Amino acid sequence: MNKTMLAILKVLDKHPDTILGSREISRQLKLHGIELTERTVRYHLKILDERGFTKVFGKEGRKITQKGKEELSHALVAERVGFVISKIETLSYLTNLDLGKKEGDIILNVSFFPEEKVKEALRIMKPVFSSPYIMCDRAVMHRGGGKIGDIIVPKGQIGFGTVCSVTINGIFLKAGIPVTSRFGGVLQVRDSEPSRFTALISYEGSSLDPLEIFIKSRMTDVIGAVRNHSGKILASFREIPVVSLEKARQLSEDLKEKGIGGILLIGNPNQPLLELPVGMDKAGMIIVGGLNPIAALEEVGIPTENKAMSTLYEFSELVKFKELL
Repeated sequence: MNKTMLAILKVLDKHPDTILGSREISRQLKLHGIELTERTVRYHLKILDERGFTKVFGKEGRKITQKGKEELSHALVAERVGFVISKIETLSYLTNLDLGKKEGDIILNVSFFPEEKVKEALRIMKPVFSSPYIMCDRAVMHRGGGKIGDIIVPKGQIGFGTVCSVTINGIFLKAGIPVTSRFGGVLQVRDSEPSRFTALISYEGSSLDPLEIFIKSRMTDVIGAVRNHSGKILASFREIPVVSLEKARQLSEDLKEKGIGGILLIGNPNQPLLELPVGMDKAGMIIVGGLNPIAALEEVGIPTENKAMSTLYEFSELVKFKELL
């Protein structure tokens, strides 16, 4: 798999429901800085067809196959190191939530779990959505065949969208406060108070979202944190400039009033926060993971598939979790 074929698969993967011809693929590639003639695109498509990565639909064009999707997710992993931090920066810029009107695009995590487990899943998530360990008490849910943003829910699955913590980055950025995402981690909670991080993965050095890794590794105890006030939750460590501290604290309070929580702690200038050092003229900030309700499902044995930071979504279209019961 060379870079050219990988680029073609990426274009097809972004349009899973559309048959694309060589002309359109060539046009899409040009938008990403890759100049390929239609003839060259057809040459590479023929190879992809032979390998089973694409499917031919007569003269109309191609679609990516499941095998192609799997190849895309595994190929050239070294080049995808740093992909997560790049995605965070892009989505932060695209967030345009108007806090006053409670309208605009926020970033959504999308998770899937078996349809037959929906009642049990909602029962497990209910106390989590009433705890301090969520970004927002609003969510979206669709059955198989439905769509959440541009994500199609597979048949036999429930699609569940939760507000992603990177939304905070976007809101702060629009307020003139740049946020640096340093680590995703597992945060130990004792007597309802954040204690220390027990595991950390740098966003800059990862090709996968750290919180997805911790969920699948079952390193959390969100249920314990909610029921017994002691456990382990998903959280992230970020930095903001010292000069923005007062504004950041005020914005944190404004967000809570508008129904968006998530900011657990904001540290002091140039001082470690929960033992983690900060850069020069920086202050630390700890934000809960938007996938904590989903982590609770994995803890009780309900299998999930998670796509962190997967899509932009209109905030006003989210509903209160209690309305999903």
